[in-house]
Amino acid sequence: MDWWQFRRSFCANIVFTMKTLFTFVLMVVLLALAGCASWSSGKGPKQVGSVVDYLYPNANEPPAMKSEVTRLRPPVRVGVAFVPGSGAATSLPETEKIKLLERVKASFSRHEFIGNIEVIPTAYLQPKGGFTNLEQVARMFNVEVVALLSYDQVQFNDTNVLSVLYWTIVGAYIIHGDQYDVQTLVDASVFDVRTHKLLFRAPGTSQVKGSASMAGFSERARAARVEGYNKAVDDLVPKLQAELDRFKERIKTDGSFKVENKPGYSGGGSVDGLMLALLALLGLLVAFGYVKRRAP
Repeated sequence: MDWWQFRRSFCANIVFTMKTLFTFVLMVVLLALAGCASWSSGKGPKQVGSVVDYLYPNANEPPAMKSEVTRLRPPVRVGVAFVPGSGAATSLPETEKIKLLERVKASFSRHEFIGNIEVIPTAYLQPKGGFTNLEQVARMFNVEVVALLSYDQVQFNDTNVLSVLYWTIVGAYIIHGDQYDVQTLVDASVFDVRTHKLLFRAPGTSQVKGSASMAGFSERARAARVEGYNKAVDDLVPKLQAELDRFKERIKTDGSFKVENKPGYSGGGSVDGLMLALLALLGLLVAFGYVKRRAP
């Protein structure tokens, strides 16, 4: 083989190698882009905290409630807490949970038959802890009734049909990226700790829609999830207020409840023991003539 044949053969091999390498790199880039598209389509992060899983972890269905009479002693001491849940990698930060619990606390504090209200951090509730754990927490925070907030949030990701892929000398850019749809349910279930009885419940729901580029999708979607919880609680609070009002009226005629005021509580207008004693003393004074009634 002369020099020119060797040179042509060598150059041909170099060109073939470069074409093969370019094809391989192009395939890797396309697969990476396809992976990004598949990541941002379909169902995204999901967060679930179920009151049923927490209180009845080993039961196929909730057991029957205790048949004994539920005694309420106003002013009732109430605790509010989020149930433990799954999806920890994308769960709502504890600071945001406390803010939401403070809003629920405010809805209870407007009623005169409610006494101290304690916000209970989620860390005190054990996953699948059942009523045993709830009773421990109630003793720790000195509460008689607990409002448990369960939640179910799912984020749906879909590739936006308006997305455009641009190739430049430094790589690819996607404009308009993806759209997301965050659906949230927050449900408040209020239990009497001693009898394990569900007193009442109220739900709140929300839906948040938006879109973001691939570069900013994660942060925008995270902010949308927090917004979803806030809007769901916006929907929950007035419903919880209405259920509290209905419950206050129901216990007046429902034989499964017995209301016994704590010492010193007048019950919002009823006559307490001290006032009855004063009236009795006044009656005795009148009977013995120490107080003269003015003639008409």
